[in-house]
Amino acid sequence: MTKEKVLVIGASGQIGVELTLALRKIYGNANVVASDLREENELLKGSGPYVSLDVMNKEMLHVQVIRQNITQIYLLAAILSATGEKNPNLAWHLNMQGLLNVLDIAREEKLHKVYWPSSIAVFGPTSPRKDCPQRTIIEPSTVYGISKYAGEFWCNYFFERYGVDVRSIRYPGLISYKSAPGGGTTDYAIEIFHEALESGSYKCFLKEDTYLPMMYMPDAIRATIELMEAPAANLTVRTSYNVAALSFSPKEIGEAIRRHLPAFTIQYDPDYRQHIADSWPQSIDDSVARAEWGWKPEYDLTRMTAEMLDNLK
Repeated sequence: MTKEKVLVIGASGQIGVELTLALRKIYGNANVVASDLREENELLKGSGPYVSLDVMNKEMLHVQVIRQNITQIYLLAAILSATGEKNPNLAWHLNMQGLLNVLDIAREEKLHKVYWPSSIAVFGPTSPRKDCPQRTIIEPSTVYGISKYAGEFWCNYFFERYGVDVRSIRYPGLISYKSAPGGGTTDYAIEIFHEALESGSYKCFLKEDTYLPMMYMPDAIRATIELMEAPAANLTVRTSYNVAALSFSPKEIGEAIRRHLPAFTIQYDPDYRQHIADSWPQSIDDSVARAEWGWKPEYDLTRMTAEMLDNLK
């Protein structure tokens, strides 16, 4: 068995930091190369190799893959939902071309595996609102969702046509205390913890009863690694897997925080992100992921709230 050498693109982002650290525990620090356009995240410094890399520069990316003997790529660089609506052309260009560059190189260099995240943003207003299934009506209404859905089919195409072992998860909103959110519609669920501790109150950009699928970062990292370690023969989905963990509203997370900080208050001032949130399902059916690679979340709202507040203090 050849030694795995992993490249994480977008390693300084919200998912990238924690995924890079988790992969270094599995493969060894020296065998996981972190890369980003941004400065190296403080949490990564001294933990393993870091290169400055632009996924849009295919030649430079290809050179790094060959030079570092890369066998797996985790592509996390993307422009997220709320940011993408401000600059649709840039979001489409970066999210699509970055993926195509990686898939092309994976095909040419016969990489063992590629990981690329999709999102619940692929679902649109016509998708089922509750327990949205793996295979359903998908008509996304944001440029982020459109780019992710197109990306899913590129992944499937490169698997079917060229045998590239590319795997994907449709992430729900991700909540973490280690790194800052990246401009998504679910970011309120991170901001609320910071504001609760700093000022004791929070002004939410979504309505109080807006339910969205969410996940605590340790579950998201574990899901990613479990999917990547699953035997290829078990996997029937080569677009992207639904995964679910939590589903709550701003009002419910506010109440969970109030159990720890009784004086905490929350106001509601919905903005353009409300329209995005309203186009997404309130909960996700992930029975296919559970059946095919044993996915199961570990965190509920109570446990996550306690850990978030403890760690942010």
